[in-house]
Amino acid sequence: MFVDVRGLSKHFAPTGFSRGPTVRAVDDVSFSIPRGKVVGLVGESGSGKTTIGRSVLRLIEPTSGEVRIDGTDIRRLSSAELRKARRRMQYVFQDPYASLSPRLTIGQILTEGMDIQKLGSKADRRRKATETLALVEMPEDALDRYPHEFSGGQRQRIGLARALALEPEFIVADEPVSALDVSIQAQVINLMRDLQLRLGLTMLFISHDLAVVEYICDTVVVLYLGRVMEIAPAADLYARPQHPYTRALLSAIPSPDPAARKQRQILKGDIPSPANPPSGCVFRTRCPMAAPECAARIPELKAIGEGHLHGCIRV
Repeated sequence: MFVDVRGLSKHFAPTGFSRGPTVRAVDDVSFSIPRGKVVGLVGESGSGKTTIGRSVLRLIEPTSGEVRIDGTDIRRLSSAELRKARRRMQYVFQDPYASLSPRLTIGQILTEGMDIQKLGSKADRRRKATETLALVEMPEDALDRYPHEFSGGQRQRIGLARALALEPEFIVADEPVSALDVSIQAQVINLMRDLQLRLGLTMLFISHDLAVVEYICDTVVVLYLGRVMEIAPAADLYARPQHPYTRALLSAIPSPDPAARKQRQILKGDIPSPANPPSGCVFRTRCPMAAPECAARIPELKAIGEGHLHGCIRV
């Protein structure tokens, strides 16, 4: 499945009795995901990663832009057409404790999507649920148990199994290991990478852990305050980061070698509010290279190599 996102924006306007400015969570974001590849979205909290992930699958409605999946703009699909298309694209949620209903058994959770899509008989659905549990290395007897009987890592495996039960071609994984212990993170990431390669899945992987992104992703999209700062193949980005924000993020990755010395690039201040973003380049208020002209215009993404783009007028 080829995924192409063009000019995606999501603005949250005040509703009901609330008053205040419109929150510009995502502004004019474009990227593509080739079939069978993994693209990572990285950036600080508040940069719009989850909003993009949910907008791509229309779990929330984008304000503008196009999301084309194999050439079809899913924003133009009717409710019935979208329900049918959802079988091909699934979401893995961040919190394994909140994303599984405590009232349902694991078997009911895994077959719920098949029930909605009216796939096979009851026996067929249970057999498929058993096969999917085996894919994520969980025992068959988990089908008749409830989420509270499992650890966080096991719950995230179940969440992954739920996403795989409908045999999707495209998965959005929203920080799938951030709530897990480090040792369990490694197990789940290795499992996801193995399944992605074995099943040929196209994946949008959302994370704030750049070490994990380097391991699992083919291409990385760096976000700041709802805008793209840099896009590059993972190996190129980590070896030759061009944008000042990317360099600051990479400098914060801890090294396992105590003898290795890194020159940290610490950003001053906090990320601004998306309700009142800075003019021009949104990163300029924290950028060590900022100049007066940075406030005058929004920098366009410029190609500086094969598949490598960055948006900075100073670099």
